[in-house]
Amino acid sequence: MSISAMRSRLTDEDIRRLVKGENAEDRALAARKICQRIDAPDLTAEERQAADAIIMMIAQDAATLVRRSLAVTLRQSEHLPKDVAMKLAMDIDSIAVPVIAGSPVFTDEELIQIVRTQPASKQSAVAAREVVSKPVVMSLIDHADETAMGIAAANDGAEFDTEAYERTINRFADSRNVMDSFVSRSALPIEITEKIIARVSDDALQRLVRRHALPPQIAVDLAEGARERATVDLVDQAGVAPDLPRFVEQLQTSGRLTPSLILRALMRGHIGFFEHSLARLASVPHSKAWLLIHDAGPLGMKAIFERTGLPPRILPAIRAAIETYHSIEMGSGEEGRIVFRRRLVERSLTQFQGVPEEDLEYILSRLDQDEAEIQPAALAG
Repeated sequence: MSISAMRSRLTDEDIRRLVKGENAEDRALAARKICQRIDAPDLTAEERQAADAIIMMIAQDAATLVRRSLAVTLRQSEHLPKDVAMKLAMDIDSIAVPVIAGSPVFTDEELIQIVRTQPASKQSAVAAREVVSKPVVMSLIDHADETAMGIAAANDGAEFDTEAYERTINRFADSRNVMDSFVSRSALPIEITEKIIARVSDDALQRLVRRHALPPQIAVDLAEGARERATVDLVDQAGVAPDLPRFVEQLQTSGRLTPSLILRALMRGHIGFFEHSLARLASVPHSKAWLLIHDAGPLGMKAIFERTGLPPRILPAIRAAIETYHSIEMGSGEEGRIVFRRRLVERSLTQFQGVPEEDLEYILSRLDQDEAEIQPAALAG
């Protein structure tokens, strides 16, 4: 099939500049224009065949600029021919990396081939893909360097299961880059957190304790200063702990389930932690505690509170917080949670002024931190 089959979609000038352009810049501009047009989804089978021939011709151009124009323009196209994609993947980095990182035409087997045979820069491109299946992740673990593996470790689109985590830790246990990168994931299994906590840098440890749930005993140890380079705010951990009953039990066993911690967590909107704490202290099932707190009116709250042994002076503050919680709807996303916390605290403090001074200072300082966190996002929006 000849180039003329595409003449209905391309101008003579486009073809002339691509074939006979006097310099690489002219040919690169023509290649970009042509690639944009032949990427259209409505080409007939005959036109698609002709388009593939044109794309292959561009991929064989001696000028790097022309081949890069092709790679960048069609890096996410489903119409990039497989043989051309593999040819580009073997090219120099400026051409190969955009295609490897973005092209949907590669199979897992082809990505694994790239990981096994190509240098670190191309392995990193595989690791950065929007979706990296477990077989490809396992290949990266076995063959990639720590730079590429760090990219995969931080990539939420890379499929890590228990086996993948374990093998990564076994091979890269001494790599701060890889261990630190795991902290950037939006979710991290608690058993993996436990294994990497001693291997991450100081900065990564601070991010780890802010963003991820810690095993209860480790959270308590860090909060007590067992590791000087990190301190854990147990109120924050109350908000992320996946196993609240176990977390609350550990706090009680260590003597850390204090009235102050319970009140601060409630004022931060950690209602589940508050419920489990009262259930633990009152020695009742969580389901019964929930009913007494939320569904039994003022007498229910009073009944369970009196069984906890908590000081009576904080009961009015707790009542005000629960009433406010029931009257406020929480918005979506982190900003919604921050706004909810602000309103919860403001309304609770308006209704009751007797919050202990040190707890009040903590709550207000955390509101200031919340505001600082959402300001950059608001400015960016």
